[in-house]
Parts: sequence; structure tokens; C-alpha cells
Amino acid sequence: MTTATEFAPGLVIQGFTAPLSLSQFKLIAFDMDSTLINIECVDEIADAVGRKAEVAAITEAAMRGEITDFKDSLRRRLALLKGVTLADMERVYNERLQINPGAAELINACKQAGMKVLLVSGGFTFFADRVKARLGIDFARSNQLEIVNGELTGGLVQQAWGEICDGAEKRRTLLEVASLLGIAPHECIAMGDGANDLPMMGVAGLSVAYHAKPKVREQAMVAIQAGGLDRLIEVVHP
Repeated sequence: MTTATEFAPGLVIQGFTAPLSLSQFKLIAFDMDSTLINIECVDEIADAVGRKAEVAAITEAAMRGEITDFKDSLRRRLALLKGVTLADMERVYNERLQINPGAAELINACKQAGMKVLLVSGGFTFFADRVKARLGIDFARSNQLEIVNGELTGGLVQQAWGEICDGAEKRRTLLEVASLLGIAPHECIAMGDGANDLPMMGVAGLSVAYHAKPKVREQAMVAIQAGGLDRLIEVVHP
């Protein structure tokens, strides 16, 4: 069993010797909710129809790995969002969503090192596409909410790659993007906080847990437990 080492206060590494260099990597993949941004969007959307507590309980169980079928857990949550309006979602984006500390700094450092940046999320295109543009991210994949007459139906729109971006799809997306760019999996970094991030973290050359659930911290090569995302730069130098 690999022993975890506190590399610096609030920064734990295991399975390798630090520091590494960003020049060793060519692609970094980020989860969005609670990783690049401060909220779980589905929970905040649910608040608009008075169902936040119910939805958040399912989200928490899924992220901790206590619910193993992410697709089922998402469908259960989506059903509770029926009737949420586009105006409600705009309010979530404008009033509640914030980019997490250090996100822009880490992404800029990666891009300066010649890396490509991928956002792959079990959340929603309404937010992911805006975060992608805001942070200058190269590629994004997430779920598309079905909207009719300005209201959520409780369903999703089928996209070219599928309907639900779960853990398996996150893994497949990372490998697909890397392959299209001629990048080997060991040249990838994957960063997330929930159990559905573990499949993509498991195939990357470097896996990073950010303020993550216990199961994710235990399996990650780097665990950032205090401070912003840019603390990764302490371990993987520009």
C-alpha cells in the first residue's frame, strides 16, 4: 500500500516523488462543479423550486460514492427540477456561481506550458459553456438540459456522444480528446472532487483531488485539502 505524504500544509502526495514539471504533461482535464466552480449547480437550480435539500442529499451520496449509479441518481434529481425556468438558471449563474480560487492561475500556467485544457462535467452545458468561455478552456463536455417554453422538462437532450456524462463518459472523453491530439494517457492530468471523477483520474498520468470526498482523496496522487487549485503548481512546477 502506498503511503501518503504531506508535501506541504494541506497538500498531500502519494505514489510519486515531487516536484514534477508541467512540461511532462500535454492535457489537463477538470471536473466543474465543486472543482472549477464553488457550487453544485443541480442543487442550486433545485432551490428555485424548493427542493434543494432533497436534491443535495442525492448529490452528496453520489459524490461520496454511496450511490454507484450516477445516471440513475442524475435522472432522479432532474425529475425534481421540472418547472425551473431559464430565469431561475440565470440567477444561479449570476448570483451564486463563482470560479474557485486559483482556477484561472492554474489554467494560465498550463496553457503557457503548451497544454490543452478540457472541462468534462456531469453538470450542464448552460453553465459549462459559460465557464469554458470565461476561463479560456479549449474543450468542454457536459449534459444538456431539455428546455421547452423556457422551462426545464426534467429531462436531457441526446447529444452526438450520448445523453449522460457519467464517470465512464468522463474517462472516455479524456481518452478520446487525448487520442485526437496525439497525447498519451500518461501525459494527462485529471482533477476532480467526486466519485464520478475517479474513472478519468484512474487513466491519467497524474490524478488530483481538490477539496474532495474521502474516497477520492484516498485514491488521488495529489490531494489539495487547503487553498486554491493553483496549489498544484507547488507540486507540478511550470
